[in-house]
Amino acid sequence: MAKPLVAIVGRPNVGKSTFFNKVVGKKLSIVENFPGVTRDRLYADAEWCGRYFTLVDTGGLELKSTDQMWKHIQKQAEIAIETADVIILFTDAKTGLNASDQDVAMKLRKSGKPVVLAVNKLDNYDPEKLYEFYNLGLGEPFGISAEHGNGIGELLDEVATHIDQFGDKDDDNSIKLAVVGKPNAGKSSLCNKLLGFDRTIVSDIAGTTRDAIDTKFLYKEQEFTLIDTAGIRKKKSVEEDIEYYSVLRALGAIRRADVCIMMIDANEGVTEQDVKICGYIHEQGKPSVIVMNKWDLVEKDTNTINRFNYDLNEQLKFMDYILPIYVSAKTGQRTDKILDLAMRVLENANRRISTGQLNDLILDCVRANEPPSVNGKRLKIKYVTQLGTNPPSFLFFVNETALLHFSYKRYLENNLRKAYDFSGTPIKLIARERDDDE
Repeated sequence: MAKPLVAIVGRPNVGKSTFFNKVVGKKLSIVENFPGVTRDRLYADAEWCGRYFTLVDTGGLELKSTDQMWKHIQKQAEIAIETADVIILFTDAKTGLNASDQDVAMKLRKSGKPVVLAVNKLDNYDPEKLYEFYNLGLGEPFGISAEHGNGIGELLDEVATHIDQFGDKDDDNSIKLAVVGKPNAGKSSLCNKLLGFDRTIVSDIAGTTRDAIDTKFLYKEQEFTLIDTAGIRKKKSVEEDIEYYSVLRALGAIRRADVCIMMIDANEGVTEQDVKICGYIHEQGKPSVIVMNKWDLVEKDTNTINRFNYDLNEQLKFMDYILPIYVSAKTGQRTDKILDLAMRVLENANRRISTGQLNDLILDCVRANEPPSVNGKRLKIKYVTQLGTNPPSFLFFVNETALLHFSYKRYLENNLRKAYDFSGTPIKLIARERDDDE
């Protein structure tokens, strides 16, 4: 079950990013940072008092002009309503209540989503400064100072009470496919092809986002649930940061998915936006299929496919396990192979290796290429076992974790991938120290 998503919303300069950074810095463990993937990180998985959630910062939005400001603030609220399970509305104690706050609060009230009201920049606690914020009709305002950390605990306690309602309610055994990618990559066309006349439509059920529909269908006696993010974006006359919003909207779908179908426009090649979305898929440990769409429009020669594969591997170095497929969602070329690939990568993500086989393989790896010594010390791998699946995670008991250099870890991962089919899925190698007498 995906973690609840908590979105931070509010007008510019009220301290949203300061709050996000404070929580990230003190209460959070980010698994890995991949340079160039999440340069302007919008999200992070967090934990507070045993409740796990994903925190999303909408403060990364750069407003293009002051007269557009209120439209952008409204858009933030709409995105939060669509994607979030709990919303934190940020206001400013120093500037007081203004029309933008009232406008956003009205939208949030109508949404029916749980909203926690934060009144920031209250460096010296004064309850009288909170009174006017009751006018927003969102219940008790929580006075905080994101910069100094005051009141953040009480605010997160309130968020946690709303998170409690999100238990493990998912008893659906279908394979959940999230079709993600930037706008105009062909997501709608692909969804229509996947739901063609040769499929048995089981049911249409409302998704977690306001305009998204989860569609169930059968393929080869396997039930699938298609999470279509294509129908979410409403075109507006307002000039908006489309790329920013497409990432934010992809987050919810990726978190709920068993397999991600990442759509890339082959005509444009891999863009920075594609890399960001792929980075999130990778960080969430999700198996994926990279679908290079509009292949019918690409001029080809004998080396075209090799050039595209090379570019993909260069742009997505952190996902060196990718399984690309070149299709045309418009004509249907090779789209019939996507579901087979999705089932394959999910099978790989659920692959379990026996402890005996693992230790034999790692022993052979060490014999073939001993770990380098560091300051006269050499890494000793004493024992390996698989912790879990989806993604496959392996625990290495070693004499000293600091001796497991990144390059040697990559060597071990590459050999694991050579021995067993983990294509299309990330795998995790975790080192833990173990004394000889244990």
